[in-house]
Amino acid sequence: MEIIRILAAECGIAAWQAENAVKLIDEDNTIPFIARYRKELTGSLDDQVLRALHERLLYLRGLAERREQVVRSIEEQGLMTDEIYAAIYAASTLAEIEDIYRPFKPKRRTRATIAAERGLAPLADIIFAQELETDAEAAAMPFINAELEVPTAADAIAGACDIIAERIADEPEYRSLIRALMNGEGFVVAKGAKDAEGDDEAAVYEMYFDFNEPVSKIAGHRVLAVNRGEKENRLKVCVEPPDEKIISELQNRIVYENRFTKQIMADTVADSYKRLIAPSIEREIRNALTEKSEEGAIRVFAENLRQLLLSPPVRGKTVLALDPGYRTGCKTAVVDETGRVLETGVIYCTIVKDTEPSKQTMLKWIKKHRVNLIAIGNGTASRETEAVVAEMLREHDLRVPYAIVNEAGASVYSASKLGAEEFPEFDVALRSAVSIGRRLQDPLAELVKIDPKSIGVGQYQHDMNQKRLGDTLGGVVEDCVNAVGVDLNTASVSLLSYVAGVTGGAAKNIIAYREENGRFKNRDELLKVKKLGPKAFKQCAGFLRIPGGDNPLDNTGVHPESYEAAEKILPLINNEGIDSLSGKAAEKFAKQLSIGVPTLTDIVKELQRPGRDPRDELPPPLLRSDVLEMEDLTEGMILKGTVRNIVDFGVFVDIGVHQDGLVHLSQIADKFIKHPLDAVKVGEVVSVKVLAVDLKRKRISLSMKGLQS
Repeated sequence: MEIIRILAAECGIAAWQAENAVKLIDEDNTIPFIARYRKELTGSLDDQVLRALHERLLYLRGLAERREQVVRSIEEQGLMTDEIYAAIYAASTLAEIEDIYRPFKPKRRTRATIAAERGLAPLADIIFAQELETDAEAAAMPFINAELEVPTAADAIAGACDIIAERIADEPEYRSLIRALMNGEGFVVAKGAKDAEGDDEAAVYEMYFDFNEPVSKIAGHRVLAVNRGEKENRLKVCVEPPDEKIISELQNRIVYENRFTKQIMADTVADSYKRLIAPSIEREIRNALTEKSEEGAIRVFAENLRQLLLSPPVRGKTVLALDPGYRTGCKTAVVDETGRVLETGVIYCTIVKDTEPSKQTMLKWIKKHRVNLIAIGNGTASRETEAVVAEMLREHDLRVPYAIVNEAGASVYSASKLGAEEFPEFDVALRSAVSIGRRLQDPLAELVKIDPKSIGVGQYQHDMNQKRLGDTLGGVVEDCVNAVGVDLNTASVSLLSYVAGVTGGAAKNIIAYREENGRFKNRDELLKVKKLGPKAFKQCAGFLRIPGGDNPLDNTGVHPESYEAAEKILPLINNEGIDSLSGKAAEKFAKQLSIGVPTLTDIVKELQRPGRDPRDELPPPLLRSDVLEMEDLTEGMILKGTVRNIVDFGVFVDIGVHQDGLVHLSQIADKFIKHPLDAVKVGEVVSVKVLAVDLKRKRISLSMKGLQS
């Protein structure tokens, strides 16, 4: 129950919500299923809250397990006391538990253990008591033993001080004090590494060549930046603590006014701090800063990815897709409104004197296939390709708009096993062109084929815990796929494998069943698919759609378990009697149907708009008809642009000049915001004003202030 109490407090929910959510998770229900079809039990907790709760649940259970291990270990050593036991169970973090356990941990051979082997522990007790009535050398005389390599009193005292230093370093109270002082008053300091200055490759870290910022205030993206610089040997990085204050605080707590031991103990405290405690706590603090920064970066990446995946599809358009290139030409593909490839080829848009054949090829395909939209990848040679496309459209007065498509990850898909299986007859480059076209038609369906880490809407993603990042992003993709729903008769293996309860093997078996038996006619047929039993069916059925099937409810988000209730609600929908169902009336009707009010509400929404796609309610992508060069930009110019990426310090916006402009955090909104995500989303079309253009460094500064309605 303690874990439930903590989860409820941290997630800002009631204890019963936390308890029911944990129970559902422990019963192997998927997060999308719980969020969508168990709202009565959780109080309508959404997928993001449920995932946060699940992650915290795993941490707390790991903490409890470690607590039991530590208690068991100390008890086996016969050293457990009531105080230690109480401290362990009062600890709320792994760091606190490890601090308590530190003195009892089996140690490698240290200066202190060597001194103890030489029989100097009793002398350490005498000195540490600080009650000597004679000098320390006299107290050390009985411990001189040449055979044990203690030839002099000074050697005996030095060994005893090593033991005392380790005892001080193992004391949780002192470590907690030092940790607090380092966090509160320490600085993260970075300097340019030897030979870094003047190195062109190191220039990206120039702002960190003489850098310091308080540990308590340093921004996450700067932590990750100095970490990368250090990893690449461009920077030297450390935490600079208030050493004098820390040593003074420790000495005030530890050193007594005994004239025979005062100086020895003061020196031992300083040695313990500098040699044993400071390096350890510095590592802890840097690890904590990195972990916190990674968590922040992962949250931003996850939210960016969520927004990108839920970008509105462009339906009913035949697309001419162009994957620009120089030497190997521009790979092209015509994709019909269903994503079927009609034609592929290569044209050359970067040969200034001879672009006419390329224009004629595009013109021929546009007319032949009735192309009504052009997709241009934003990679190498994109600017030149766009110029040729815009020129061709003007020359022939074609009302065919084009869109610049972020092609991040397209090459990853093209060279993947999945790409080869989907288009074995195409080479890698042509697969990339197809991917760009389909990405514009349906971002979600195409982007699920790519490792989320390769989609390019994060920061420092290659420098963080890859498993943690992968798990988080995978959860985002799963939530998005299930929020939209999947057409059971057209979905790819990639898309199906993200449906709640459908494993990779089951997804392949769904495709195999479809190929062997034709279209699925109803959801119940899923039970005939190998490796998809009743348990998996319960999780996935509501997220799989069958347009034109035997039962119209199969093309909605209504779960089969609620079909009986839905059929009783349907006559009210047709007669518009549902408007009268609110408040107590809704509760009464839901009770009659043996469902909850949230389920009743969801069923009504689905019946009113069967087959609805939540992405259709979002603004469409920005389409262009003419090219703009960076040289055309002037200060004060107002333009429309698409948000391509969001990071902690600002927003990168594509304004059509093939160099994304930066809207700094301070220029995003007219009011104060803590983070760009508070104001904008990836894929959103925004109005921006040009503040400055640096042609040499290819940097554009933009502002959104006063321009957003």
